[in-house]
Amino acid sequence: MKTRKRTRFYSEKFISAILFACGIFSVLITIGIIFSLFSEAVQFFLRPEVSLLKFFTGTTWRPLASKVSPDNFGVLPLITGTVMIALISASIAVPLGLGSAIFLSEYASERLRSVLKPLTEILAGIPSVVYGYFAISFITPLIQTIFETWLGIDVSFFNALSASIVLAVMIIPTVASISEDAIRSVPQSLRAGAYSLGATRFEVITKVILPAALSGILAAFILAISRAVGETMAVTIAAGATPRVTFNPLESVQTMTAFIVQVSFGDAPSGSINGQSIFAVGATLFLMTFIMNVISDLIMNKFREVYE
Repeated sequence: MKTRKRTRFYSEKFISAILFACGIFSVLITIGIIFSLFSEAVQFFLRPEVSLLKFFTGTTWRPLASKVSPDNFGVLPLITGTVMIALISASIAVPLGLGSAIFLSEYASERLRSVLKPLTEILAGIPSVVYGYFAISFITPLIQTIFETWLGIDVSFFNALSASIVLAVMIIPTVASISEDAIRSVPQSLRAGAYSLGATRFEVITKVILPAALSGILAAFILAISRAVGETMAVTIAAGATPRVTFNPLESVQTMTAFIVQVSFGDAPSGSINGQSIFAVGATLFLMTFIMNVISDLIMNKFREVYE
């Protein structure tokens, strides 16, 4: 009996040590990524040709220009393009994803849900490069037909609206899946109590279920926007590579991830100012997503509901 207890004790210790090592390994990887990213970014900002103020306020982004000047390193066009595409795609994906989640959790039968949910999640498994070519082969011609032929408004072949629409399609499964899990986690007793008071199904959903699942739904929204901000290939193909400060979604823009791809596939040597500009943009993108995650945690903690 003592031998069995001793064996169980050491087995638990061994498993605990393995799990602890896995956790430490994940932390070390994160530290390594942050160090490799910001070490090069700091070297970029320490260069005499770079101005930190003009980097965040400048409206011209030409890091590959033959003449190196602080005026060429204004990241604002990349930030503008990234934020515009992320907001437009989120404004499309959030209502569609939340509507899908409500239908799957509250209206669809189990048989219909078992068919529709896997079909919805298939969208998340399609490679992003396929979405990019779908955008320029189907969505962009459709946009050009609507705006140029019907409304007489010029549309660039590479434009932010096409990238936003295809990106919205990509993140709908994320919003729908996480929102549905949050809605289904609401106890049935709350639904039963509302129905017993004479509430309709729509009133139960809007006044009981959605407020109760608000923290999970908000988490889905923030995660979707983070995915939109970090998407690369589909946006690179559909939106083009024209860094400009504009709020017109019918024009070509360049996002931060698209610039990183452009320079990474080029001939910028390691340690050069062009190569280090990748890390500067990457560090800026990291800080943006980090701030979004912090805000997401604060919102979730504020609206979190605990049921026993």
